[in-house]
Amino acid sequence: MGMTITEKILAAHCGKDYVEPGELINAKLDVVLGNDITAPVAIKEFKKLGIDKVFDKDKVVLVPDHFTPNKDIKSAEQAKMVREFAKEQELTNYFEVGRMGIEHCLLPQEGLVLPGDLVIGADSHTCTYGALGAFATGVGSTDMAAGMATGEAWFKVPESIKFVYHGKLKAGVTGKDLILYTIGKIGVDGARYKAMEFTGEAISELSMDGRFTMANMAIEAGGKNGIIAPDETTEKYVKERAKRSYKFYSSDSDANYSEVYDFNVADIEPQVAFPHLPENTRGISEVGDIKIDQVVIGSCTNGRMEDLRQAAQILSGKKVHPEVRVIIIPGTQEIYNQAIKEGLVQQFVEAGAVVSTPTCGPCLGGHMGILAKGERAIATTNRNFVGRMGHPESEVYLAGPAVAAASAVMGRIAAPWEVK
Repeated sequence: MGMTITEKILAAHCGKDYVEPGELINAKLDVVLGNDITAPVAIKEFKKLGIDKVFDKDKVVLVPDHFTPNKDIKSAEQAKMVREFAKEQELTNYFEVGRMGIEHCLLPQEGLVLPGDLVIGADSHTCTYGALGAFATGVGSTDMAAGMATGEAWFKVPESIKFVYHGKLKAGVTGKDLILYTIGKIGVDGARYKAMEFTGEAISELSMDGRFTMANMAIEAGGKNGIIAPDETTEKYVKERAKRSYKFYSSDSDANYSEVYDFNVADIEPQVAFPHLPENTRGISEVGDIKIDQVVIGSCTNGRMEDLRQAAQILSGKKVHPEVRVIIIPGTQEIYNQAIKEGLVQQFVEAGAVVSTPTCGPCLGGHMGILAKGERAIATTNRNFVGRMGHPESEVYLAGPAVAAASAVMGRIAAPWEVK
């Protein structure tokens, strides 16, 4: 029996020729990641171990991005703890405000995560890096502490589900729509503790930005990880960024899957996830008349250049609806700077939007766009749980950048082609 790409990566990192689902392994880590919310807990636990130094100062990555720039005294104290630990440990990869980005946009950009890697991060959306053909998964802060100390972590090898996307995408349909559609089909627990392997000709045609978006939201289906076998598109992305060697893995033809789903992407239109679960998806033609108060374009899901360009294409020469607030957050400083060079930031500002320095901010209800009671937002973020972006009686609708931008102009959830 052959192995899936996930099983092959785990086997390589635990020194075995073969692993199978359900097997408990101890594996060596290529990257251990933390942010300003999760790292402080990990740092406290690390210090309890009585170990002076992390296992490898090049492989522990700290990115303050959730409550930064610091929103209050408590968040400032947390960021200070991370900053001081990074200095004390002489970490190579600590990213301060002004040089940073949203962690899951930043690490691939900086070549810190590569194909074939095994990555843990004390953040659930660490699964984003599966887009590069890496095994990447979120862990708790105590597991992060153990990883920083030993360079290893234990895993139960997950079963794999294969998702095959056939055909050619309709105009305006992106990776965000594919993953929302998929979650709508299988539910928020449909891939619980399983590897979600995305394949098919529609995936081959996706850009890296689209692939990052799909892998990012594997956790919204309960997945242990999301993963896409690397190809020429991956190679083009990583070869100019990589500072160390990497390896392409792919699934064997006789690999075993717990389930296989086949989707014809020609049947998929832009998607919107209704409150209060990412599985509550509807095609844009089924949405109806839903007035909105706020639009958020950004996050680790959709804060990349492709996303900003899609939004700018809709907003260029238009005005934000007078009753709507629009917040646009580039994923990294590099993306922000590129958006300035391309004139996108000017287009956003002239349309009536605000453009922020990179931050997770409103996605987790942290800052930079909290909702009041009864308010509705449409966002390119990844979760719309009760109270996720503010008041428990507010509502968040999830969509891609084009739908979000069109909604900003129309004052209600709208399709991109409605904006003339």
